[in-house]
Amino acid sequence: MKVLMFGWEFPPHISGGLGTACYGLSNSLSQQGIQLLFVVPRAYGDEELSLINASEILISESDKSIVPVVTSNLEQTGMQLISIYSGLKPYCSLSDKYDAFAIEQWSYEIPVENSVDCNPERRKATKYKFTGSYGPNLLEEVARYSEVAGALAKQHSFDVIHAHDWLTYQAGIAAKAASRKPLIVHVHATEIDRAATVDKRVFAIECEGFEKADRIIAVSNWTKRILISNYHIPEKKVLVVHNGMTAKRLAPSIKPTRISNQIVTFLGRITYQKGPHYFIDAARKVLSRFPNVHFVVAGSGDLLPAMIERVAQLHLSSRIHFTGFLKTNEVEHIWTISDLYVMPSVSEPFGIAPLEAIQSGVPVIISKQSGVAEVMPHAIQLDFWNVNSLANAICSVPRYKSLAKTLRKKVENHLNILPGM
Repeated sequence: MKVLMFGWEFPPHISGGLGTACYGLSNSLSQQGIQLLFVVPRAYGDEELSLINASEILISESDKSIVPVVTSNLEQTGMQLISIYSGLKPYCSLSDKYDAFAIEQWSYEIPVENSVDCNPERRKATKYKFTGSYGPNLLEEVARYSEVAGALAKQHSFDVIHAHDWLTYQAGIAAKAASRKPLIVHVHATEIDRAATVDKRVFAIECEGFEKADRIIAVSNWTKRILISNYHIPEKKVLVVHNGMTAKRLAPSIKPTRISNQIVTFLGRITYQKGPHYFIDAARKVLSRFPNVHFVVAGSGDLLPAMIERVAQLHLSSRIHFTGFLKTNEVEHIWTISDLYVMPSVSEPFGIAPLEAIQSGVPVIISKQSGVAEVMPHAIQLDFWNVNSLANAICSVPRYKSLAKTLRKKVENHLNILPGM
């Protein structure tokens, strides 16, 4: 079987869990003998799988066909990666006012003169300029992605189309229209999860994707219930496939220098969905009882400036530390110094970070409003809004020395995670 798969990011260049989930899924499918033609807006050449990187895609003005400029053979993994330059990133709000913490400005114009096609008519390729704007140009760039997808579907043979999250749903629809192949849309998050105020344009794209999909994959029963109640999708159309992770043996390393005997970590995008303000408020209550505990807020996002300002107002800057966005090796370092991980998400379709924490030997406290709670019944689970309960749960770790070990052991046994893995 061959799958035409549309994603938006791929490790190590990721903004959240979407790229990590796509990597794990594509890697596992390849090991099962499934051939993948994986399409992303842009590839950098250092992705964690050995992929074909057609880094410049041209759309001919004469026949709207696609001319890949860079290609190579990939027989070992059975996967191809076709990249389309784009200024877009996942998990962004169309109406947010982004600043230096949340946006990268860049421009790119496709160099027609580098095309390998010598036909003068086909060399009249469309040039797209991507500014990285998340305002008026966002939906235009998503539409361009779908235009490329339709042309790709005519050029390649495959059996099924698989589209990840709303930025690729229109691409999947275009590929289905061009090829008449079945379409699967994979829901890693919905607009209901992502934003305090639902953007009607994104919501409409999601509705169209769900309607025209032949099957919908949801990452949790939590997400499935949202699809049924908020998008009115028939229950039989949705299949739940929980995210997972591959066990890995952690390389031995020198024990890092610690700033405290107790470090509590928040790791994720600093957005409304992830509940960072509840983490800060709980930290304030904990510090009134345990003043030597330190809190790490790892990640970036639109609420980062507001969270920094909030901590400054509370005069807690010496106890709450912001790291900004972390790369994979930096995340692994965070786990080595953390005594507890907290995920107070308002609405979390799944949540891979708690699995990573447990695999690294870090006990977790997670929101009941999350998909990962479905596979971690022995973790401490709380309502995201209950700051007092969250603070009490965090305090229980330094207060009862054996609790952390017990929490780790119970979750490890349930998830079949081997010690040292």
